[in-house]
Amino acid sequence: MDGDVAVGVKRGSDELNMYSSSPSSMTANGSESKKQRLDELPPSRVLHIRKLPNEVTETEVIALGLPFGKVTNILMLKGKNQAFLELGTEEAAITMVNYYTAVTPQIRNSPVFIQYSNHKELKTDSALNQRAQAVLQAVSAVQGGSSPASDQGVLELAPPPSPVLRIIIDNMFYPVTLDVLQQIFSKFGTVMKIITFTKNNQFQALLQFSDPVNAQQAKLSLDGQNIYNSCCTLRIDFSKLVNLNVKYNNDKSRDYTRPDLPTGDGESTNKDHSLLGTPSGALASYSSGGGYSSLSLSQGGGAISPLSAAAAAAAAAGRVALSGSGVSGVLLASNLNEEMVTPQSLFTLFGVYGDVQRVKILYNKKDSALIQLSDGNQAQLAMSHLNGQKVFGKVMRVTLSKHQTVALPREGLDDQLLTKDFSGSPLHRFKKPGSKNFQNIFPPSATLHLSNIRDGVGEDDLRLLFSNSGGTVKAFKFFQDRKMALIQMTSVEEAIQALMDLHNYDMGGNHHLKVSFSKSTI
Repeated sequence: MDGDVAVGVKRGSDELNMYSSSPSSMTANGSESKKQRLDELPPSRVLHIRKLPNEVTETEVIALGLPFGKVTNILMLKGKNQAFLELGTEEAAITMVNYYTAVTPQIRNSPVFIQYSNHKELKTDSALNQRAQAVLQAVSAVQGGSSPASDQGVLELAPPPSPVLRIIIDNMFYPVTLDVLQQIFSKFGTVMKIITFTKNNQFQALLQFSDPVNAQQAKLSLDGQNIYNSCCTLRIDFSKLVNLNVKYNNDKSRDYTRPDLPTGDGESTNKDHSLLGTPSGALASYSSGGGYSSLSLSQGGGAISPLSAAAAAAAAAGRVALSGSGVSGVLLASNLNEEMVTPQSLFTLFGVYGDVQRVKILYNKKDSALIQLSDGNQAQLAMSHLNGQKVFGKVMRVTLSKHQTVALPREGLDDQLLTKDFSGSPLHRFKKPGSKNFQNIFPPSATLHLSNIRDGVGEDDLRLLFSNSGGTVKAFKFFQDRKMALIQMTSVEEAIQALMDLHNYDMGGNHHLKVSFSKSTI
């Protein structure tokens, strides 16, 4: 461990007073004088990070700086939700600030703000903060490929147990492909093999590096990071396996050391396996120079910009080939049951994946409807989850519409009530930035999550309510507080029907039942 690394509590916080009323970042809104004062701060290898989430860890703060070079010191001021990060060189700090001026850095889905400090180095009392020191020693040791020093009674980082990582993707709004994982993780070393699979309704992967130290560095840097904005969160642990046995090279598994392996479906392997390909919907390259604006995990923190994320997700799902810009927020749903479908039922179903603004059932083709969501991002999400689902007994087809908006009829001309404007609806799930709803988006499933259950409503009441929607309840489980529950229907189609019928159901006493798809089973 280098002797110049020290971590702890700074004895004075004069700098904090200087910034106590400063704008949120160098490019944030604020008075011109304040903004100018910040912009005039000369570059420093010490960076001031503010607006940190309450429970933030040293590792998460260090991870912001890791991709730009060696982190030599950290000072956490948890009472003020601030930190100071010292990088090995001023050049690394300049690169980091420039990058995070274009891409908002995020920790735990919350934006944080980074600017140069007026200190040129951090002088800290390491004896007062051994935990932070241990974390930094561990990270620095991994960066240098060595074992951390065990002097000064500091916790010693155990040698990495395996070159194989087990990766779980939480909050998977968008499809995450084997190729996306390979691009992200190869920044930390040579990725040799990947196997992807679904377990307990969650996408998981096993990924093998050539060296356990690379696996450790990837785990330290990426665990808890989001691949896309506010979603697709990486949860990373070491696997008990030390070597993966890959039989086929296809979109589920890959051995990069053996390009000769069969695909398992009789096809030749001499083709481009990338589901993202190289059209404009593909992710940007991970080179340290140009790919900044698209894939932020190439530089730590943050996420892909929403439009390219949506395009990448659509390409990955094999739904459409998109240019990355100008993605319409309007979808065309076809093969609907025209006897049953209503604008309200489509609003409720598509509203699971985005804020539906308008719905129009087509006058001359009543088995088809246009659904306008807030943006192309939400439209992609709804399309990837709902295309091919059975609704009212028919397999629904969902594609992007060529329309940019859904036009409202002139007053008095919609006597069949085929068009409805939901733009002012209080039922939009995603209006509030950072809402928990962003973290609970799952594909249609037979199990539904119920919330906002009124006091005194029991299991029998809810079983009866959901049976009356035309399905059969297979299983039921209350959460501990009895305000939430899981209910399992016989099929996904029955669950879709129940969600359309009963989301926002008035249980009396100003309690409206909230229904969404669950990743769990009972």
